[in-house]
Formats: sequence, structure tokens, C-alpha cells
Amino acid sequence: MSRALIHVPPRARAGEIIEIRTLVQHPMETGFRPLPEGGFVPRLILRRFECIYDGAVVFAAELHPAVAANPYIAFRLRATRSGGILFRWIDDQGAVREERAGIEVI
Repeated sequence: MSRALIHVPPRARAGEIIEIRTLVQHPMETGFRPLPEGGFVPRLILRRFECIYDGAVVFAAELHPAVAANPYIAFRLRATRSGGILFRWIDDQGAVREERAGIEVI
């Protein structure tokens, strides 16, 4: 996973529902693509995405082989307090990519 793009509004009113958008670069090999010498390219997909806000998982998704490379994930959450939001992607090999964004709740 080489690059992650995250959009979080910099400010929100307390109780406002905001949209979060993420995009991460990942090859997403399904394990079904044949190799010229026989066999298949080993499967390597993102298995899980998590968003942690105010110490709790507020959004999580289990991903499967049908998900495209460089998955785009958008969801909504209620802004309750200022602070950091942690985004975590985990692939088949256990590699973890984490990114953080902040929000100011007024």
C-alpha cells in the first residue's frame, strides 16, 4: 500500500453528520490470474478497513476478492468532539497501513 487519500472536513458543528472519503493504492490480486508458467498469481487483497474515532471503531468493512484495486470507501459519521480519526487498512499478508486526520468540532 503506497498511497492513501483521505478527505475529512476540517470543521463540523457538534452533532453534524459528515462524509468521510478514502482511497488507498493496493494491487488487489484475486488469486485467479494465471501465470505463463502455470499456477496462479498469489492472492493479495485488502481484507479489512476500520475507522476509529474517539477511541471506538465507528465504521468497519470486510473486503473480498471482487473489490477493485485501489478501493474507494465513503461513509458518514456524526461529529461529536474534536480530535483525531484513525484509518486502518489490513491486507492478506497482515500488512497494515494507518493514516490519521483531524477534525475540529465547534
